[in-house]
Amino acid sequence: MSLEEIVKQIQPVRTEWEEKAREHTARLAIPPRALGRLHDIAERICGIFETLEPDVAAKAFLVMAGDHGVASDGVSAFPQEVTGEMVKNFLRGGAGINVLARQVGAEVQVVDMGIIPDMDPGPSQGRNRFHMCKVGRGTNNIARGPAMSRSQAEQSVLQGFRLASELFSAGIRLLGTGDMGIGNTTPSSALGAALTGATVNQIVGRGTGIDEKTLENKRKIVRQALDINRPDPKDGLDALAKVGGFEIGGIAGCILAGAWHRRPVVIDGFISTAGALVAHSLCPASVEYVFAGHCSQEAGHRRMLEHLGLEPILDLRMRLGEGTGAALAMGVIEGAVRVFREVLTFEDAGVTKQ
Repeated sequence: MSLEEIVKQIQPVRTEWEEKAREHTARLAIPPRALGRLHDIAERICGIFETLEPDVAAKAFLVMAGDHGVASDGVSAFPQEVTGEMVKNFLRGGAGINVLARQVGAEVQVVDMGIIPDMDPGPSQGRNRFHMCKVGRGTNNIARGPAMSRSQAEQSVLQGFRLASELFSAGIRLLGTGDMGIGNTTPSSALGAALTGATVNQIVGRGTGIDEKTLENKRKIVRQALDINRPDPKDGLDALAKVGGFEIGGIAGCILAGAWHRRPVVIDGFISTAGALVAHSLCPASVEYVFAGHCSQEAGHRRMLEHLGLEPILDLRMRLGEGTGAALAMGVIEGAVRVFREVLTFEDAGVTKQ
C-alpha cells in the first residue's frame, strides 16, 4: 500500500467499547476508580482491541537507528561512531533497553534505518534480531539544507509500517518504539518546533548532557535549520524530509501500523514523540492508539506530548532513549489489563457493595 492508502484506512478508536469497559470497571470489587489511571489505561486498551478480554502478553520493541549529518556541528556530547557501536550492544543484549525489555518479557528487534556503517550483527543473543532497512548513510546536515528527499521520508515511514505490521501479524499485541542515533535530539527538536508551533528555546534541551555553550550552539543550529528549510507545519512528511531523521520516520510508520492493525503502541521519549508528531500530522486518529511511556527530562518533551493530547504514564527524570521508558510503562499497562480481567466483581466475590 501507499502511504496515502494506509492513512485513508485508519479509523478512530470506537468509544462504545471503552464505555462497556467502564461499566465492567464499576462492578469490580474495589472502591470506585480506586486505581486511578490504571482503569483509564485498561479501558482504552479494551477500546483499541474492541473486547472486554484484552491480552497484551506478547510484546516487542522496534529500536530504530539512524545517523545524522548535523552531528558534525557539535550538537552532541558523543561522537557519531557511537551509533553503530550501540547497535552492536543492542544485539548483544547488553543495553538498557535489553535489560528492561527482558523484565517485561518483550523481544527487541533493532533496525538500521540509516546508520553510516554497514553492520555485521554477528551472533545475537536470545530473541534480539537485526533488520537492514537502510534508507541512506545518515541524513544530510539540516543546518545546510533538507535532511532527505520527500521520497526517502516516505520510504522511512513505510519501512516502519512494514516491520510493525509483520510483528502484529505474527501475534505481537503490544509494540514499543525505541531509537538510537547520535545527534537525533536536534532534528527531533526541529520537528517539535515545526509541528507544535513552540519556540526553539521551549523545545531544545541538553540531549546526552551537553554543557551550556553546546546548548546555545544547538539552539542556533535548530533555528538555522528551520530558517533554511522552512518545513510545512501542516505536512508531516514535508517536515520529516526537511529537518527529520530516518529513524524518526520509521517510528512514525510503527504508529501508523498500530492504528491500521488496531494495536496499541507505547512510545518512548523525545525522539519517539517526534515520530508521533509526524504520524499525527499525517493522520490525527493514529495517536488514539498511542500510549506515552514517560516524560523525559528533555526540555520540550512535555510540550510535544500536550500537543498530541497524551499524558505520560511515568515521569522518572529519564533521558536515555532506546525504548527504556516505554519498557517500564509496558509493565504498568499489563498490570492495568490484569486488574481489569482478574479482579472479581462484587457479585462474583460475594462482597456487599452498599
